[in-house]
Amino acid sequence: MEEIEHKYVQVNGLKLHVAEIGKIGSSPAVVFLHGFPEIWYSWRHQMTAVARAVQSYRTRLQRVRVIDPPPEPEKTTFMDLLADILALLDDLGLSKVILIGKDFGSRIAYIFSLLHPGRVSGVITLGVPFVPPSRPTVLKHLPEGSYISRWQERGRAETDFSRFDCKTVIRNIYILFSRNEVPIANENQEIMDILDVSTPLPSWSLHEEFNIANLKVEVPALVIMGGKDYSLKFPGIEDHIKSGRAKVYVPNLETAFLLEGSHFMQEQFPDQVNQLVLNFLSNYS
Repeated sequence: MEEIEHKYVQVNGLKLHVAEIGKIGSSPAVVFLHGFPEIWYSWRHQMTAVARAVQSYRTRLQRVRVIDPPPEPEKTTFMDLLADILALLDDLGLSKVILIGKDFGSRIAYIFSLLHPGRVSGVITLGVPFVPPSRPTVLKHLPEGSYISRWQERGRAETDFSRFDCKTVIRNIYILFSRNEVPIANENQEIMDILDVSTPLPSWSLHEEFNIANLKVEVPALVIMGGKDYSLKFPGIEDHIKSGRAKVYVPNLETAFLLEGSHFMQEQFPDQVNQLVLNFLSNYS
């Protein structure tokens, strides 16, 4: 996309790709954190819309190592990822930012806000509300065949994906994760094999561990949930949002629902998501 510029920066021994648009102005910078296994491109509609409304940086983070992965990548922690983001903001000269995260990026945005409140002006998340750290409990209730359980095994996702070309993998992911059910494979089946090859793409898609206690996310926050997002099927998530318990941890939280929204709502309904984001920014920038 012509308006969006690309560059690479080196932080903490990592080579990070940054996509940006706009210039640093008086408003806080806006940092987009994409989900897994997406890339910066999934934010293209929001980046250009926000750039037209506010003069600021937009950036996207991707961990791309310049060197070979460490012998034991499973020992890389969530804290390492947060340290990388902090180092990236320092490298870009961004003293205070508004974080916009989706899926895995939502978790990063909230925890970063807890650990570095002085660096965050506001938080917007798509599909995932703030939930107190409880990884063992969450995983305990996940079926063995869920993608989260399967792809935590070293090399399993790579082996699953390597059977197909890149275009097929991306196509399968858009179809599987646009449904309102959690993708679950049978015992002798891989995640990529769940899909019926005749299933068409969604009409809107591309066709060509912490110990943090008694802390709150105090900055203004907005969570945008899709009514048909499979993440609502994870144990307790929908009740956590609709009961208002999420505001115990994020007191300044606003919630918006897109009833027909899937897991990829920022691409499915870009205009609606853009308007929600811009309204939030106009109130808190």
